[in-house]
Amino acid sequence: MKRHEAREQAFFLIFERTFQEASLEELVESAQLARDITICGFAQNVFHGVEKHGEEIDGMIEKHCIGWTKNRLSRVAVSVLRTAVYEMLYEEKIPVSVSINEAVEIAKTYGSTEDASFVNGVLGSVAKELESAQ
Repeated sequence: MKRHEAREQAFFLIFERTFQEASLEELVESAQLARDITICGFAQNVFHGVEKHGEEIDGMIEKHCIGWTKNRLSRVAVSVLRTAVYEMLYEEKIPVSVSINEAVEIAKTYGSTEDASFVNGVLGSVAKELESAQ
């Protein structure tokens, strides 16, 4: 499986989690029944990471959503941002620029034009903060 497909799977799980308080196992089972797919390990790891570090990830998102609160964002935008910020913070082998580009592409596919440009701006701001912290 290509990494882009794995990111999409992670996005789907995180997006679905915004609708229900289900466990990863329940979400994976639902995905497998509804779409006849097997959720890869990378997607499951990202989901677990977002769950584990959710407070920090959401705090980073809110910090960089100038003039917006997380509650005003679309579920697509929030889910894409959570996926990408997790990667940017915790997946050291993935270049930040790749995480941003992939997130923008997923936002273009599943969200609106506004979601894609918003995601790009927020993640660019997060990247600058992370770069200056090094």
